[in-house]
Amino acid sequence: MKTPVLLCALLFLQSWAFEFIIDGEWESETRNVLTSEEEEDFEAIKGNDITVKSYKVESRITSRFAHTTVKSSVVNSGPKAQSIGFNVQIPKRAFINNFTMNVNGITFVGSVKEKTVARNLYAQARARGKAAGIVRTNSQAMETFKTEVHVPPGSKVEFELHYQEMMQRKLGVYQHTLHLQPGRLVPLLQVDVYIYEPKGIKFVTTSNTLGEQFSELTRITHTKDKAHVVFKPTLQQQRKCENCTDSAVDGVFTVNYDVEREGNAGELQVSDGHFIQFFAPSDLPPLSKNIVFVIDVSGSMWGLKMKQTVEAMKAILDDLLLDDSFSIIDFNHNVRCWNEDLVQASSIQVDEAKKYVQSIKPNGGTNINEALLRAVQMLVRASNQGLISPGSVSMIILVSDGDPTVGEIKLGTIQKNVKRVMREEFSLFSLGIGFDVDFDFLERIAMDNRGVAQRIYANHDAAEQLKTFYSQVSSPLLKSITINFPDNTANMYLHIKTEADIHELDSVLSTHEHSFTGFARQMWAYMTVNQLLAER
Repeated sequence: MKTPVLLCALLFLQSWAFEFIIDGEWESETRNVLTSEEEEDFEAIKGNDITVKSYKVESRITSRFAHTTVKSSVVNSGPKAQSIGFNVQIPKRAFINNFTMNVNGITFVGSVKEKTVARNLYAQARARGKAAGIVRTNSQAMETFKTEVHVPPGSKVEFELHYQEMMQRKLGVYQHTLHLQPGRLVPLLQVDVYIYEPKGIKFVTTSNTLGEQFSELTRITHTKDKAHVVFKPTLQQQRKCENCTDSAVDGVFTVNYDVEREGNAGELQVSDGHFIQFFAPSDLPPLSKNIVFVIDVSGSMWGLKMKQTVEAMKAILDDLLLDDSFSIIDFNHNVRCWNEDLVQASSIQVDEAKKYVQSIKPNGGTNINEALLRAVQMLVRASNQGLISPGSVSMIILVSDGDPTVGEIKLGTIQKNVKRVMREEFSLFSLGIGFDVDFDFLERIAMDNRGVAQRIYANHDAAEQLKTFYSQVSSPLLKSITINFPDNTANMYLHIKTEADIHELDSVLSTHEHSFTGFARQMWAYMTVNQLLAER
């Protein structure tokens, strides 16, 4: 007798989620209950009698917008029913736009759910003992999508995950990162990255952390505006050693590239009724900076967190230029200023600041509101006194590991207070240390004030994470950028100047394999969703 089997898998990324429900008819013996805890870190593939037939990753990057597909074909070759897991790490800024699972020829497709709804459905599925999947943060730059399905012997399961991301240029490079985790030796393992940049590709390089044995296995073909990167190790090349049965393919594969730019640094592309304006200036001298470092020294920062923060701060202070000015505020239940006013980043002042940071002893509560308001007051006072150059950039860098516990503790009120006094003149960058920090709050308060936030994981390389983040914001090239499209000229210019380009680009996108059609429309949707999330 056949018994209906209900399987449910949910995933969520940022504020969105997928839910898919599989309702098929399998033999009653397959109705095994999965009892693993939600926090269990199950392997990508489970069981000794699981065969991975193929593992393919394909990315198509068009005008810095990437569409990635991960496909895995797996067979339960054992004599009993067992669980098959699918584990993919994706960039934090990516949005999953489709997930399908084909079980013995029957295909099931995912649907989007809001995060809270998805979490509730996930909990309900687990309470009923059904298979389920979820997205979790597991590293500084990645999220993990995990799902699991219980299948009878001889079953073939094909997983297919699609996600998209807008690539950001950092330190002069666009970086596309793929985490390869097949979980087994695979007869057919292949990675293809296709790049199409209408204005031309300046260079393409690759890097991987898979191991020295893979260093010569990547092939790059590169023309003026197209590139194709292939990584296709054989079964023998995947082995950890000559006679090993374990796969050495478990790590990050990265494609780095940059595009050709005209002297004005502007680039306008039109496709499918949408236009995209890129603006990435280069060869400009960095502007001088006015920085107030705001450091959490509450009791929760005791130990490794504080040690690594001090180590990073000493390196960051050494990186300041003579034209820069700075000060340091540390806070627990009280707020202290190393210097009440900004000072020039001379070698003497930098040495004094390093001694001060070295002497900090964490204790007490967390008064984030007062610390940030004091930092803004310092910048406003310097601006009113004419101590800040009109051509310089002023910013606050907040380093904290916890929620406010002293003074104003309502996060919404703190957010409003800071935005009010910042007056859209300064930028705020937030660094949240550890897993228990309220990162959503730090992200909102940063994005409210022309900055960004990043989670710093409190492990052995936390100091390096802090320094890397600082290097990405420490060389501002322009400030107060405005791009205007006048009503009385924009339509005429676009119609006359780019009419031929519209047809040419759409024609190219629809014919060659290095791109995907509709990228402009999908990029617009991606950017719109990100903006709505930032304003939530």
